[in-house]
Amino acid sequence: MNSSAPNNSLNFVLIHGAWHGGWVWRSVMDELSARGHRVVAPTMTGLGERHHLVASATSLDVNIADIVNVIEAEELRDVVLVGHSYGGLVASGVADRIAHALRTVVFLDSLLVESGQCAFDVLPASVVEERKESVRASGQPLGMPVNGLKGTGIPDDHPRAAWVHRRLTPHPLATYATPLRLDHPLGNGLPCTYVHCANPSYETLAPVREHVRSHYPDWGWESIDTGHDAMVLAPGLLANLLERLAAAT
Repeated sequence: MNSSAPNNSLNFVLIHGAWHGGWVWRSVMDELSARGHRVVAPTMTGLGERHHLVASATSLDVNIADIVNVIEAEELRDVVLVGHSYGGLVASGVADRIAHALRTVVFLDSLLVESGQCAFDVLPASVVEERKESVRASGQPLGMPVNGLKGTGIPDDHPRAAWVHRRLTPHPLATYATPLRLDHPLGNGLPCTYVHCANPSYETLAPVREHVRSHYPDWGWESIDTGHDAMVLAPGLLANLLERLAAAT
């Protein structure tokens, strides 16, 4: 932790999910910053305000490097690393590469794979085909098109629904089709917690949750009473949870 940080402050690095950008963490950043913590929420290559770089997102490794480079450039240590949805794959790679800079890893309703697997290997076959077909139909082979608010858990009448919808951008296809390569076991020996956003539950991730339960009994497990995009739906509740998990490690 930076020596200039206030007493009891923490360093949070928040990794967004597919189709999103660092912008989605705005309310959680405000919550945690108001409590004296340092919070960084980078937008990964090819997404959000960096969507013009979609051709540069040639593999999952590019997005992993995005986060590693931010942590190193900011000279952050004792980092609470949070990976949401697709961001769980990125967090896995970051933990593998720079565990020395991390305090704990929180997988927030996240997609997870084992080394050598890609995202498409663990998602339900119907979901994989739907996403690949959307790419073919779009005529834009580099990105999976935005599919509205489907899967976010955000109802159309939510006060921030329109804000989220207009900020979403196509997601680089290559990041779902290239494998995660790890030199260490998943989590790299760090304290890890999987958080299930349970209301409503995102059933696309049901196989991932079952895998975590059966293969990683030493990880923490939490359920939070909100939908998949918890940082939009319940930022205060999520900030409380992240602060508690960080303090426990």
